[in-house]
Amino acid sequence: MEQLNLPEYAVRTKVEDEKPFIFDSIRKKFVVLTPEEWVRQNFIRYLKAEKKYPESLMAVEKQIFVNGNQRRFDLLVYLRNGQPHLIAEFKAPNIKITQETFDQVVRYNMSLRVERVVVSNGLQHFACEIDYIKNSYSYLPEIPVFCERCRVDGQGFS
Repeated sequence: MEQLNLPEYAVRTKVEDEKPFIFDSIRKKFVVLTPEEWVRQNFIRYLKAEKKYPESLMAVEKQIFVNGNQRRFDLLVYLRNGQPHLIAEFKAPNIKITQETFDQVVRYNMSLRVERVVVSNGLQHFACEIDYIKNSYSYLPEIPVFCERCRVDGQGFS
């Protein structure tokens, strides 16, 4: 798999019927190793190791409903109180991150009201913080370390 713009982490892989698989510690199973999955699994390790996001608060590829339509998110991180905190969308390294990519994540975010949005293709990573009071968002210089007390009355960042 392609070298990413992330630290290198040990991963568990296997090959079955000539197909590569990687172990997903969130779903507790081996999943087909696609370029997008390679980015997701390395980014999850980055969030856990470098940014202190608890694995127990992560959900991968779960279904949600947005405006009555069924969708699936790549990664959602919750706070311990069950509130959605961060949503991430992953693309394969050869996929350029565009405004359309951000729009997809923002559509998911509308129903979840997360504080942070991350988009990564493994080579480029973008993070933004949502301000629901001002109905705006601002790009962050880096992905923040996990913060359990980031909400102030559910209205934004402290």
